[in-house]
Amino acid sequence: MQKYSILFFLIGSLTMAVIVTMQGESLKTKDTPLGVLNLELAFNSANTATVLNAWAPNTSVDNIAVAKKNTWLDFIFIFFYPIFLFLASKAISRSFGGWFGRAGKLVAKAAILAGLLDVIENTGMLLSLSGKGSAAIVLCTSVCSSIKWTLALLAVLYVITGGIGLLRAKMTR
Repeated sequence: MQKYSILFFLIGSLTMAVIVTMQGESLKTKDTPLGVLNLELAFNSANTATVLNAWAPNTSVDNIAVAKKNTWLDFIFIFFYPIFLFLASKAISRSFGGWFGRAGKLVAKAAILAGLLDVIENTGMLLSLSGKGSAAIVLCTSVCSSIKWTLALLAVLYVITGGIGLLRAKMTR
């Protein structure tokens, strides 16, 4: 049953990653080459203003509206990716002993924390996109985003490394 749960959350994560990426494509501009990441990691009001000005509605696209929709879609993504990383890390940790197995239990918890930080980040971005941002909100958004990315990437690396280790062990049997 757990294999099906992991597969469900993996498919959901990959599907939402594609949807969010495609939906937010217009957010990549000359001033925001990383798209929504430029807002996530703005760190101060001046950088946030640069992003919001780059996305100001023009004759072709209202990128502020696109960014809001992208952020709301990200909440669906948050339902999937932390749970996938949690379940996969836990499953891998049970297959290994020693420090790598123990690390997987910590990584699983870190994946859930990444999801919670992503919720705070998205809330901050929605406030900024609605003109209700402040220096404190921008800083909180960026700090949460930085920690989230660190934890999520750590979990992804653990899952990839552990997955490769499990495949190698199966191939040598």
